[in-house]
Amino acid sequence: MEISQLLSQPHQMHPGGAACYLDGFAAALAAVGHTPLTIRGYLDSAVHFGGWLEASELDFADITEQTVQAFRAHDCECPGGRRWKQVSRAYTARVQRFVEYLREQGAIAGLARSQTEPASPLPAFQDWLLRHRGLAIRTGERHERLVTRMLPALGTDAGEYNAALVRGVILDQIRGCRPAHAKTIVGALRVYLRFLATNGACQPGLDHLLPTVAEWKLSSLPRYLDAGQVTCLIDSCRKGGPQGLRDRAIVLLLLRLGLRAGDIANMRPADIDWQEATLVVRGKGRRDVRLPLPQDAGDAVLDYVEHARPEVAIDRVFLCSKAPFRH
Repeated sequence: MEISQLLSQPHQMHPGGAACYLDGFAAALAAVGHTPLTIRGYLDSAVHFGGWLEASELDFADITEQTVQAFRAHDCECPGGRRWKQVSRAYTARVQRFVEYLREQGAIAGLARSQTEPASPLPAFQDWLLRHRGLAIRTGERHERLVTRMLPALGTDAGEYNAALVRGVILDQIRGCRPAHAKTIVGALRVYLRFLATNGACQPGLDHLLPTVAEWKLSSLPRYLDAGQVTCLIDSCRKGGPQGLRDRAIVLLLLRLGLRAGDIANMRPADIDWQEATLVVRGKGRRDVRLPLPQDAGDAVLDYVEHARPEVAIDRVFLCSKAPFRH
């Protein structure tokens, strides 16, 4: 069914201010692989939300997260013959998806995440992590989030930080945490203290006073796979179907080149030079390394790209196998 046919089907509610955005919303859903039936469900939710806004005399341009929660909580007597008066979590999630689309299009000036998430007090720290330490954006955001959570206990005057304070704060933070998460928290505070010391905001050396977290992760696993185990692993990927082709290409890249999971997930089509049989990998510190692409791994990637990869405009080689397609 074409998008125009979906939009031409009658609705029992007037979409209000949402009407002019339904075309683009449907196209965006189709672009990431949603079926016509799924798109129809999203459009019904968007129309319901727009009609509820109009009936409630709420300004469409001032939608916030609180507006979406109010929609979920309303005792639904809206036209449409719905079986339940309460709005389910799944139904609200579809409305939230529509609201996110409006935000991406710049249609909602009032949808500010700052209403539910306080503005970060550490922009300079975030910039230092990205520019000078070369961390990935996701890692920098995680460090910033963890440090922000510790700031009330640390205090705002970094010049007053001392060994007893930072050790007490970190011990409170990691109490009851699993070793892996505790190591992440300690690492975030350690790099933050280094940042402060670099700028002269606190005394140097405090990062060395933080406790270490003992963790023997995967200590029982073998250090490597023998040839027979490697063959079994490759053969375990289902040969037929898009998922099997994708999994086999990923396993071969991991085995032949020793790549990390993040290297695979962030791989772009432009990173592969098919003429020279090479692959660009962005390692830690965002340093680019060009590696030779083995024949079997290259053939597997090409087989996936030509016969199994969804035809969507996403700048990643490997995508999830079910809609919405994403890396």
